[in-house]
Amino acid sequence: MRVDLAASLRWAARLGLNEGVDNHFSMAVAGDDGVVHGDRFLINPYGWHWSEITASSLVLCDAEGTVLEGDNEVEDTAFYIHSRVHLGCPAATVAMHTHQPQATALTLLEGGRLEMCEQNALMFDERIAYDDEYEGLALSAGEGDRLAQTMGNRSLLMMASHGVMAVGPTVADAFNDLYYLERAAEFQILARSTGGKLRTVSQQVRDLVRQQMSVERPKVAERHFAALKRILDREEPEYRN
Repeated sequence: MRVDLAASLRWAARLGLNEGVDNHFSMAVAGDDGVVHGDRFLINPYGWHWSEITASSLVLCDAEGTVLEGDNEVEDTAFYIHSRVHLGCPAATVAMHTHQPQATALTLLEGGRLEMCEQNALMFDERIAYDDEYEGLALSAGEGDRLAQTMGNRSLLMMASHGVMAVGPTVADAFNDLYYLERAAEFQILARSTGGKLRTVSQQVRDLVRQQMSVERPKVAERHFAALKRILDREEPEYRN
């Protein structure tokens, strides 16, 4: 789990999905009973650039913010967002929050939505929740609970004037979603910049693609993330340390 989380942070930095030393990736881990309850999770340490993260630098903390393993601290907004999402969203074994530029740009538009007009976007059909009310820095459990409630059982949260969050059962699934969300947003921003009208996709085709994607998406995620780790193993093997 530590190796996968470190690999995802390194690749997010390579792809420009990071922002300074901010934003956070986390993964819920099993308790003493061997069951994942969401009250213990690994998360990237406060003040570390994602390009320097290693498996051992990740912090293990509990739902009260107590550091259980690691010599580093957890940033306050990281704790309040991720602790509440892990506890409140059933699908959030892994939670990844970024300010990635293309997808975040859509959150700056009044009523901004990812339109279901292109194949990558259709990967997210009926999987995105939208928070249309920016309420400042997430510095309370209440704000974390509000975000978790807004996300509900969806896989992605578009956070107005803020950024995005992807959750999933594995690091590979959540990271794959972040990657393709950024690509879909980039395509739509480019298309809109021409001043032309976006194409429409019929509901019949959307229903078909949604069923197809439910089968293909996990396979794509597994292959994609395995390839990314192979590249890191050749070029930045210290991420495993």
